[in-house]
Amino acid sequence: MSGTPDAPRDGALTVGVVTAFPPGRNSLNEFGYHLVRHLAPLDDVAEVVAYVDETDAGAPEPMPGVRFVPAWRFNALTNVLRLLLALRRSRPDAVIWNLQFATFGDKRIPGALGLFLPALARLVGVRSLVVLHNLADNVDMQEAGFASSALQARIMRLAGRILTRVLLRADLVAVTIPRYVEFLREEYGARNVLLAPHGSFEEVQEPDFSPRPAPRQVMAFGKWGTYKRVEVLVDAYRLLQERGYDDIALVLAGTDSPNAAGYMDGIAAANADLPGLSFTGYVAEEDVPRVFGDATVVAFPYTSTTGSSGVLHQAGEYGRAVALPRVGDLVDIIEEEGFTGEYFEPTDPASLADALARILDDPEHAEQIGRRNFVAATGIPMAEVVQWHLLHLRRILPGTR
Repeated sequence: MSGTPDAPRDGALTVGVVTAFPPGRNSLNEFGYHLVRHLAPLDDVAEVVAYVDETDAGAPEPMPGVRFVPAWRFNALTNVLRLLLALRRSRPDAVIWNLQFATFGDKRIPGALGLFLPALARLVGVRSLVVLHNLADNVDMQEAGFASSALQARIMRLAGRILTRVLLRADLVAVTIPRYVEFLREEYGARNVLLAPHGSFEEVQEPDFSPRPAPRQVMAFGKWGTYKRVEVLVDAYRLLQERGYDDIALVLAGTDSPNAAGYMDGIAAANADLPGLSFTGYVAEEDVPRVFGDATVVAFPYTSTTGSSGVLHQAGEYGRAVALPRVGDLVDIIEEEGFTGEYFEPTDPASLADALARILDDPEHAEQIGRRNFVAATGIPMAEVVQWHLLHLRRILPGTR
């Protein structure tokens, strides 16, 4: 595996993508799916080799131009060895790593070891572009469920800074938020950091912005139980019912976070008496348009943030109004990306109920929010973003510029 990769065939590249992938449910699986799906048809791509997570949900559905290699498992200590061996066997020209800080595990050792992989791959001659979706410096470790005390949070923050420096040993690191580029350059002295648009997952037609039929749905979508917690939203929904909103329903879409098993079952048991409350469980890719399309407003009951929100981009693609928490610099990040919504204090049910009411009471206002979010989410489709990634991969491959 040592040395530089073989020359591309007829100028077309074999592109590796290390990512979580459906039907697995690990974080960033949807982004990975659309990244691979849009890369494979490009004329400049001979083949995509997707090094996907091995899960109990089974193998990915076949996709033209894509070879799937199950090469790692969430929280496995063997991931470094398995992935490096997989890269050696398939010898891609370059690899895109679809990462956040808990991609390879929520246990500290396997999670941290996995983040060494782009640097290790570079050492053995595999060129790498990391698409990094969050920064450890901007994550509240206690709120996000990675630390149980202030001391542990400080230790995790230091470890996060070390791992950030390790990730910056990749050939290129792409982040989706402008201030992240500035931060990494100023704080870490990084010169290999670039801004990459998140990209809209689908090239969607303009959605129907008209008011949804009754019952009007308040919907939340995510992996729940750590910094994404639905208690405040359930309490806000109860308040709205007490205020006379009898034509609304609350839909909680998604599943437990990997390190919060049983959380949603607990919510369901504790609120069995609540009329209009429903749970979708895991939402398959083909059901995503319906879940968002049926919603009047999408709520984000987060107590912390780990970076740009894929769910917010999806809400925008389907033209939905949103209720967003005032958490850290999340509001600035949201508005830098062009999104807007009604804001609330993250742990205050009354504040969230007021934000939801401002949308529910004013269909014209809800439509204005939905239209702005649609423009923000669909300005640059993923089909164009992958061409951007391919252009930068060629920059780091000798003789292919």
